[in-house]
Amino acid sequence: MLKKITVAHSPDADDIFMYYAIKFGWVTPKDAVFENIADDIETLNQATLKGQYDICAISFALYPFVKNDYALLKTAVSFGEGYGPKLMKRKGTKLKRNFKVALSGEFTTNALLFKIAYPDARITYMNFLDIEKAVIDGEVDAGVLIHESILTYDEALEVEKEMWDVWVELSGGDLPLPLGGMCLRRSLPLHNAIDYEKTLIKAVDVANKNRKVLAPMLLEKGLIRVDADTLDNYLDLYANDNSVQLSEVQYKALDKLYELGYKHGFYENFIKAKDYLIPDDYEELRAR
Repeated sequence: MLKKITVAHSPDADDIFMYYAIKFGWVTPKDAVFENIADDIETLNQATLKGQYDICAISFALYPFVKNDYALLKTAVSFGEGYGPKLMKRKGTKLKRNFKVALSGEFTTNALLFKIAYPDARITYMNFLDIEKAVIDGEVDAGVLIHESILTYDEALEVEKEMWDVWVELSGGDLPLPLGGMCLRRSLPLHNAIDYEKTLIKAVDVANKNRKVLAPMLLEKGLIRVDADTLDNYLDLYANDNSVQLSEVQYKALDKLYELGYKHGFYENFIKAKDYLIPDDYEELRAR
């Protein structure tokens, strides 16, 4: 009997796109069945803190809090390069030093950067789908939009600050902005963990190489919240060649994120991403 492995991802376009090569049967793991769950990213962050899923999408900023229980995966990653979440306000308004802001979750990467850049702001957390309306209705003074909302926000709003610019100011400006990735439960047998990661790497690669086939299928099945043109633009940003496997510059960006979090008191220790990967050289050693 095949083992059932829970794989949780967010319902935003890039996560669905990167996972559905598995859902459609184009890529399959050995000796296991992947059961997917879709939920908003902060719900997944909280679920990972509780050890709820075998494999889970997370905000990169969460990872230092779960490093002992989960290994960081090398695939299905999203980075911003010149773009990212946006701090939005109503047009024509001016924000006070202690403005009230809506963020998509305590452990999101944008929340970490926001707290460093705006220490006096009054923060409230809500589902990312509700933030735009909360700003328009005046429930909050501003909100950080993520996912597809950065491309489709209402004309009543304007950008106060790009979180990319916050990242550049804090990091020095020569690194991509780490946003989200995936992690895997450490209690899984190592040989299985290696296979699951390889399966996910292959799925993201297959999806990326077959985008013109996969994207219309997702739209036809009503799995995506945006239209075809917006989906195409969004995948250009967050599900592309740089999503398949972490690169050296992306490792450096993650290390910088964790250094900033440590220096500003959000993490107990400074960690380096490469120290928390699945040791895939295990297969080579076993083969010898």
